[in-house]
Amino acid sequence: MSNQVSLKATTRTALGRNAVKQLKATKAVPAILYGHGIEPQPLQVERRAIDNLLSHAVGENILVNLEIEDGGKPGGRLALINEVQHHPVSRLVLHIDLQAVSMNETLVAEVVIEAVGESAGVKTGGGLLEQNVRMVEVECLPKDLPESIRVDVSGLGLGAALHISDLPAIPGVKYLADSGVTVFLVSEPKVADDTTTTESGPSEPEVIKEKKPQEGEAKEGSK
Repeated sequence: MSNQVSLKATTRTALGRNAVKQLKATKAVPAILYGHGIEPQPLQVERRAIDNLLSHAVGENILVNLEIEDGGKPGGRLALINEVQHHPVSRLVLHIDLQAVSMNETLVAEVVIEAVGESAGVKTGGGLLEQNVRMVEVECLPKDLPESIRVDVSGLGLGAALHISDLPAIPGVKYLADSGVTVFLVSEPKVADDTTTTESGPSEPEVIKEKKPQEGEAKEGSK
């Protein structure tokens, strides 16, 4: 189950590009809370708080007890951090999408897949463990949402694959991805090219030159 943490937020009335710049100056991050049956609510959270929360999380789908202060009146709501937008260079958090959820209603979220152990094909056969799927979409109640999906890959030999259908069963959690999709694959080691070349490299093509007339020979047609 994903650990629930508290996150304080304040309602945001000023919108637009200039308002976002002002938020940066106050070390705050803009956010939006949305969900079934509620109007989207602009919020702002402290940058230090969200940076600290994300630094201790495996993925960005985090269940939080959102403590919203609206005009001095505190209020609480369970929410899922559904998307975090980062600056492409500095990786600074630019915006956060929060999805309001209910403890009695199922939610859909993407969960990180982690490999555990060392593949036999890698350890003894010199193969390479390839991970084709990094996150998997699941459906579950908020209380059952896993922080990550840990998969034991130690039994995978050369050429072996592990699919969505092979992911560990978690009570209350349903995998929504196609069961036949390959998650992990142990590829065969690359074979070196046996083609040998001489130390001087590939031979140059033969060049046939016209024979020069010997000294004393008359050129064709001369007298």
